[in-house]
Amino acid sequence: MEYKETIYKTPVKHGLVNYEKTYKNFNWDDINRCFDHFSDDGVNIAHEAIDRHAENGCKDKIAMYWEDEDNVEKRFSFSDIKRQSSKLANVLRNLGVEKGDRVFLFLPRTHELYVSIIAIAKLGAIAGPMFSAFGPEAVKDRLHDSEATVLITTPELSQRIDEIKEELPALKHTILVNAEKNLDEDEHSYESETNKASESFKIRWVDPEDDLFVLYTSGTTGKPKGVTHVHNDMISHYITTKWALDLRDDDVYWCTADPGWVTGTVYGIWGPWLNKVSQVVYNGRYDADKWYSIIEKYKVTVWYTAPTALRMLMKAGNEIIKKYDLSSLRYICSVGEPLNPEVIKWGLQVYNLPIHDNWWQTETGSIMIANFPSLPIKPGSMGKPFPGISAKIINSKGKVLAPGKHGLLGLKSGWPSMLRKVWANEEKYNEYFKISGWYTTGDTAYMDNDGYFWFVGRADDVINTAGHRVGPFEVESALVEHKAIAEAGVIGIPDTERSEIIKAFIVLNRGYKPSPTLKKEIQGFIKKRLAAHAYPREIEFTKDVPKTRSGKIMRRLLKARELGLPTGDLSTLEE
Repeated sequence: MEYKETIYKTPVKHGLVNYEKTYKNFNWDDINRCFDHFSDDGVNIAHEAIDRHAENGCKDKIAMYWEDEDNVEKRFSFSDIKRQSSKLANVLRNLGVEKGDRVFLFLPRTHELYVSIIAIAKLGAIAGPMFSAFGPEAVKDRLHDSEATVLITTPELSQRIDEIKEELPALKHTILVNAEKNLDEDEHSYESETNKASESFKIRWVDPEDDLFVLYTSGTTGKPKGVTHVHNDMISHYITTKWALDLRDDDVYWCTADPGWVTGTVYGIWGPWLNKVSQVVYNGRYDADKWYSIIEKYKVTVWYTAPTALRMLMKAGNEIIKKYDLSSLRYICSVGEPLNPEVIKWGLQVYNLPIHDNWWQTETGSIMIANFPSLPIKPGSMGKPFPGISAKIINSKGKVLAPGKHGLLGLKSGWPSMLRKVWANEEKYNEYFKISGWYTTGDTAYMDNDGYFWFVGRADDVINTAGHRVGPFEVESALVEHKAIAEAGVIGIPDTERSEIIKAFIVLNRGYKPSPTLKKEIQGFIKKRLAAHAYPREIEFTKDVPKTRSGKIMRRLLKARELGLPTGDLSTLEE
């Protein structure tokens, strides 16, 4: 529902000052002039994000303030990142990694994760960041589909790999960070190898359309799909960070997202460093006191986080805020799911700043619609399209709908950071463009008379929980691996804190009876098998789950029954 109140911000003097004029006259080609080496000779995003700053008078500027849960602090200049990434690039090259090879990362937010992604790009290889909470099956799906040849991980996380290694014939080498165990023949110590490697590395110039990274995102059916992006993405990364996140040279920026998710890769690595901005990385779990202490300690000026995190901070109360000096903050953004108006009003009250929501997807590669600093905020709205992005509300045939009409959110294809392929799955890629000329987002929305967009819901049934997209098929597949479970259907149901939570409808095998103990056992099983965020917070034991005659679970029907919604067409329902 559209929230009628409008919040205005003081007109800005930097960045995107005049939205309407800029949107009208914008040309993506003009952004190419902002780069050091964008020519027919080739490009490399790692040069633009790190090496050129280290070589052009900013070698001692802090690129990353790093801290963990144990209060261990480290600082890395642009020169440090350049040197360490060049060393690792030499290590990878010595292991046979070439342009186009896939190198996957299964790491917590250690500084080695960030160095590794830069090093992989320097080689012209393809990075595959994975969330460190993934279980063996989730990791296997990604490594197997991508045919990754090298994995960089830790000894602790590598124990999950041991279970699935025999099913990964393409995986040749594992590089272990902080290895203390005896290494197998195909294992290598990150520290030992980089310590003896040369810090001189000749960067590999590539075509702008060469692959840069692949991130696996969940769908409603089948396995996760590998959304693939290219070096040319840097055009979008650079300018959206500057204008939508309002970053400037003297900012200290904190993006709370893990690089295993697209926000953490694009706006936790490439975007800020392309803009030569110092950023904070915290390797630890959410804790209100810790988060506020980080803002105070590092004098964070721009903060990019998720609505779920903001709702949790809101739940922690206002008294805790009084313990910390947050006066350095000048700009706050959020992404992941719609930001409720109540949180924006609370943010104004406690931070004395509006929170600027924005919208984009793994597939879009950068922010598409945003509440910009120079525009009024309509709380609850996604905002307006970024310059160079044509967003419309369309029907299933591509007809543009009038303001106020609900329909599919479509984007005119062709912006720099648009996905280039779904790894080894052309059919899935083509599904995004089944309406000629449009990238179909899978979201339903409407546009108001002022050109602001409002999110309505998912056209499919991907579950958005705490900013993470979870495919119900993945959870269902893991559930039926439990010895007690015969069948399972999974849906997302609304939740005030997490946007949605996962609910599972479970049919038990003979010999098993519903009980609170069994519920806890099943939840623990999924946490270990998939990921900590992917377990069903609610479980309902049932005699059956509705299926079509072909055996497909009718999640739409489960959701309709759960929420008291119309059930729609039941002609395909199994008798």
